[in-house]
Amino acid sequence: MPQTSLSHTFDLLVVGDANPDIVLGPLDAPLAFGQREQLVDTGLLTLGGSAAIMACGAARLGLKVAFAGRVGDDEAGRFVVAALAARGVDTGAVRLDPTLSTPLTVVVTRGDGDRTILTAPGTLTATSADDVPEALLGDSRHVHAASYFLLPKLAGALPALFRTARAHGATTSLDTNDDPAGTWDSDGSGGLGAVLAVTDFLLPNAREARALAGLPEDAPVAEAARRLASRGPLVAVKDGADGALAHDGRTVFRTPGIPAEPLDTVGAGDSFDAGFVAAMLAARSLPDALELAAVCGALSTRAYGGTPAQPTWDEACAALPARPAD
Repeated sequence: MPQTSLSHTFDLLVVGDANPDIVLGPLDAPLAFGQREQLVDTGLLTLGGSAAIMACGAARLGLKVAFAGRVGDDEAGRFVVAALAARGVDTGAVRLDPTLSTPLTVVVTRGDGDRTILTAPGTLTATSADDVPEALLGDSRHVHAASYFLLPKLAGALPALFRTARAHGATTSLDTNDDPAGTWDSDGSGGLGAVLAVTDFLLPNAREARALAGLPEDAPVAEAARRLASRGPLVAVKDGADGALAHDGRTVFRTPGIPAEPLDTVGAGDSFDAGFVAAMLAARSLPDALELAAVCGALSTRAYGGTPAQPTWDEACAALPARPAD
């Protein structure tokens, strides 16, 4: 299990989005309007937000985790803070906004594992560098940011925040998640290039990697990872049932992951992120970290919602695929 450094209070500071998720599904017909009511098998109110799910996954793996961000001073915001704290995440830096509402997401899943996501951004548009205490940047071994395109003010401040963290000896990671505008800033002119230059680990899924690299949807994932790695970070790409791959700027590493029959894939990528960061902080090799991350993502799909089935460190290690003897 990763061990906290004596010179840092926290192993991990996570910066970004936190909100309630309402997960409904599976819906195997198109969404119907015209005041139609459709029935699904399951419905769940749970903690959501890529950053929040990642923070919970890392805490479950044994890391000491702090979260920095902004939610509304409302019932949904209090639900988020309580849910983070109940999963072992330090919430001292979560700011309650007196005027804006807590973000809210509705996830409608399908039986084939796909989903549609509807989000009311609330405080996401106001979250900024002011919500990230500088003391935490200096007191954490690693800083992770998520949902880059949903947090425009925070996105603009990330290069400076990451530089500060690195100046204190921390490593950094970014999961951009989806870009609702579909622009993706693939050439870096919108500021992503400056962030990648100070990002140690970039953690997209395959679709996001292609879009961030400016490649078509049918381009090889390895080529997308290579292009992104040439811009500075080590790139680890989640590729669903095909496992995952990583590119360190020179070499491609792959893992097929482990077999899974998912109940719900919401948050699987964020659990992958938690596993990857935890393994790298434990000084595991890149291939080992990739394997452990893929296992964490797969195991998280055993239950509905992003956090209920996240594994412990021992559970994840026990599920690692067997390797042939030398």
